Amino acid sequence: MSGDIEARLAEMDIVLPKPVAPIANYVPVVITGTLAVVSGQIPVIDGKVAYTGQVGIGVSIEEATKAARQCMINVLAQLRAACDGDLDRVRRVVRLGGFIAAPSSFTQHAVVMNGASDLAVAVFGENGRHARSTIGVPSLPADAAVEVEAMVELAW
Repeated sequence: MSGDIEARLAEMDIVLPKPVAPIANYVPVVITGTLAVVSGQIPVIDGKVAYTGQVGIGVSIEEATKAARQCMINVLAQLRAACDGDLDRVRRVVRLGGFIAAPSSFTQHAVVMNGASDLAVAVFGENGRHARSTIGVPSLPADAAVEVEAMVELAW
């Protein structure tokens, strides 16, 4: 379905991929009332985790920021599927949660997570501004460098 958000994505040369299937016992999106909670998305491109390892050890801050952006693209793909192809149903990005695989000495988690946050604002404008938590962890599923989850308000 084509709408304002799809047009904005096209202007940014972003083509949303087919949503990635869960790798364990969970569902990709739960909708309750007007809230959609999107399970953590890792930086999968063409079926493969594109950024692996720990940020600061083999993964640069720049690469990790790109990974966070790709995670957000995958969040959007999950949302589009959950909204029957209509991202214009997204009223507001309420919250993003970011997990950054890094050693305990790493302190630039917020910079990395801006890759996801900046995309949310670019796509949804003021409605993309959100609350956020960013947490450093020693490892993530599939050795991903970054994982992003989301909570959004929907219009039905």
